[in-house]
Amino acid sequence: MLRLIYSLLWVAVLPLALLRLAWRARKEPGYLHHVGERLGVYGSLPNQGPWLWVHAVSVGETRAAQPLIESLLRAYPRHRLLLTHMTPTGRQTGAQLFGNEPRIVQCYLPYDLPWLVRRFLRYFRPEAGMLMETEVWPNVVHGARKAGVPLYLVNARLSPRSFRRTARFGRAASAMYRDFAGVLAQTAGDAERFRALGVPAVQITGNLKFDMQPPAAGMALGERLRKVFNGRQVLAAASTREGEEPLLLDAFSRWQSLAGDVPRPALLLIPRHPQRFDEVAAMAGRAGFSVARRSALNLDGETAPVDADILLGDSMGEMAMYFAASDLAFIGGSLLPLGGQNLIEACAVGTPVLIGPHTFNFAQATEDAIAAGACLRVDNADELVRSAGSVLADRARLADMRAHAQTFAGLHRGATVRTLAALAPVLED
Repeated sequence: MLRLIYSLLWVAVLPLALLRLAWRARKEPGYLHHVGERLGVYGSLPNQGPWLWVHAVSVGETRAAQPLIESLLRAYPRHRLLLTHMTPTGRQTGAQLFGNEPRIVQCYLPYDLPWLVRRFLRYFRPEAGMLMETEVWPNVVHGARKAGVPLYLVNARLSPRSFRRTARFGRAASAMYRDFAGVLAQTAGDAERFRALGVPAVQITGNLKFDMQPPAAGMALGERLRKVFNGRQVLAAASTREGEEPLLLDAFSRWQSLAGDVPRPALLLIPRHPQRFDEVAAMAGRAGFSVARRSALNLDGETAPVDADILLGDSMGEMAMYFAASDLAFIGGSLLPLGGQNLIEACAVGTPVLIGPHTFNFAQATEDAIAAGACLRVDNADELVRSAGSVLADRARLADMRAHAQTFAGLHRGATVRTLAALAPVLED
């Protein structure tokens, strides 16, 4: 009954969902591309299989899926891989990572209405599906089971907050999760919460993000980018979210009063959402900072030194480069109650991390990184500046944290192998 009510609500809001695409396209034109796919129309795409299907909603999930996708292509050479998204930036990231792979086809997952889901499943007829992390759409999950498509929630996480919200739906939530062929959880805590919802087939396979290898090209570009700072130390503020930049800019403007005699580093400011690049650049200018932009730098040739206070990271798919160019990184989404973003990529390149108090989306990875000596937690932007100044002033401490970051990232690898082993009984039938 709840799924019927949910579907009727979707029918009511579908026109608004389409209008929202047009609204979002004002800042991100990609939202008006491939609209038919969101309605289950795929006639221009190939549908000759056999298909394995991976759904990665946006940028973070797409990058996390990379080691799994590459391993699936190696392990099942006769299959093609269908990679679905919900956002243009996710689709763009997939194109950057896999654009030269002829066996991969990308498209949008349709809106979660039963007949749109049926169109999608009938067109591609995947042999199995994998939804990344938290992407649980009731009609997609139910439709896959009815169509005989084994569907797994992989790299699955369920924060205590999300668990409490989901548990309010009682048996309806349990029934939805039981439609999965299996749930492959990141941590023991995630697995425990899924089991508390009544999910019977739960395995702990670890976090695929630990298996992401920093691209050699990105690391090389990072070394070139570091040179343009002309010897200055660099503090990255990565994946910042709306409302955090004013806090960071205010604290950064008071660096000397907060960090003492430590010279103020260059700030490498990287907003999470590309539609906010111009907004954040203007914000920094109004705050009295000089601002340069990554998009204006040609790192393939001789590049003049950047003397600006702030370099805006206004590019996609270059996070490894930004971390490699930095001495220390703050991971955004954590100063405000937004749940935090992924700190693993910074640690993998050996860049120590500062993180705010709100990390419920990455709770276990954050606590493990702190325990390993790779990460420091701060309560607010002022404490961030004080901690950054303390670490940057102490070369030995900074070197220790770098080593701890790489060790931490290396110790937790192996989720891809465990995930493939969990999927093998279904994929090899």
